[in-house]
Amino acid sequence: MWSTFEIRDRRHLEDDEGRHLAPWATPSVEATRSGPQESEDGLRPAFQRDRDRIVHSRAFRRLKHKTQVFVPHLADHPRTRLTHTLEVAQAGRTIARALALNEDLVEAIALGHDLGHTAFGHTGETVLKEILAGQVPEVSLSPEVVAAAGTFKHNYQSLRVVDLLEHRYEHPGLGLTDQVREGILKHTSWSGNFAFPLPNPEGLALADACHFEGQVVAVADEIAQQTHDLEDGIRAGSVRLDEVEELEIARVVIERLGPEYKNEDRRWLRQNLLIRGMISLFVTDVIENSAEMLRLLAARHGFSDRRSFVAVKPEVPRAAVWFSDDVHRLFIELKAFIYRFIINHPQVNRQDWRARKVMTALFRAFWLNPRTLPSYVLLRARDELDFPYLREVSLGVVAKEVHDRYHASPGFVRLVVDHLAGMSDRFALEEFRSLEQPTPDQSFPGGLR
Repeated sequence: MWSTFEIRDRRHLEDDEGRHLAPWATPSVEATRSGPQESEDGLRPAFQRDRDRIVHSRAFRRLKHKTQVFVPHLADHPRTRLTHTLEVAQAGRTIARALALNEDLVEAIALGHDLGHTAFGHTGETVLKEILAGQVPEVSLSPEVVAAAGTFKHNYQSLRVVDLLEHRYEHPGLGLTDQVREGILKHTSWSGNFAFPLPNPEGLALADACHFEGQVVAVADEIAQQTHDLEDGIRAGSVRLDEVEELEIARVVIERLGPEYKNEDRRWLRQNLLIRGMISLFVTDVIENSAEMLRLLAARHGFSDRRSFVAVKPEVPRAAVWFSDDVHRLFIELKAFIYRFIINHPQVNRQDWRARKVMTALFRAFWLNPRTLPSYVLLRARDELDFPYLREVSLGVVAKEVHDRYHASPGFVRLVVDHLAGMSDRFALEEFRSLEQPTPDQSFPGGLR
């Protein structure tokens, strides 16, 4: 056999997909690009190359310093936005493999789905949304700017990152395929008329349900988020294990584990058994329920190959890959428990208050005095908005330029939001200290961005 071994290049891998993927899977040969057109890679199919580009991006590396729920620098083990992303990719690949979907596409979407998330978890996202809506008293945006600037949502910002803000090539963005871009956007709620300035809405099929690989990432995101938030909450002392054991989902898992759990006296091992059992139950249920849904869709629409499936794809529901009704009920109970006792824990609430203070103060400083921004943002204002570069404007006219151009521009608001949204927790806290709590020995990280 090995005497006739051939290198498994892109063509071999695409042929394998043609033989092994289900009709409802998205093969790499169907990958399209609405952005810059590029020559194909000799070794890697399109979605594998997208995955590699995401992993090498600066936005991906910054995820290691972004909070999931618990502040990561206070201990070694709480999830960060990066470890959350890796857990989504792991669960997603398991589901995709069982359903004969394209694992490379699932992994690329999973690794890129949270690139637009702010520092400080969902609180950072909420603060930016409120600022853009004119709801933060400390920041005074004119009604005209508020009406035109749009809102903020992390899945849309993730698309903005991969389409515009990353710079590794001659063109802006990473040049990803439309299928990966669509999955990144649709991993959580979206609409066709959402007030957000996407750099390139082409290729996103905004009126349609996402392909099944994107739906896999959406449910894997939910599973990873709830189970690891629960584990982090138990470890942090936000809830006790015996309280968790009273949940119906816990009772179901404990019953399935039987003596392995009930006879185990070591608390740490019981906890790990319970979390693993929940993940297994959720993932298995999604696979079994989704497989049945796909069989029903095939029978209803009469497709048996890729061509016949494509003809009925617009009729695919948004949640064909999802939990069964019974397990979804258990999942909702778990989610409510986590929100009440972990997301709303005093420790997390204090973190959220600090996050709100930091994000608001930074936006206010950058907005009132744009010269406090790093030079790259002011150069973007020059190149993208045709504004004078403030580093070169004489001091006597800076105030007028800021008032007449910068403060009247929805585009400049987005530049400030892009800068804030890209910050890690660590960088945001350093910037806050340098601008709001100066000391003689302080460095100025903003100029090195």
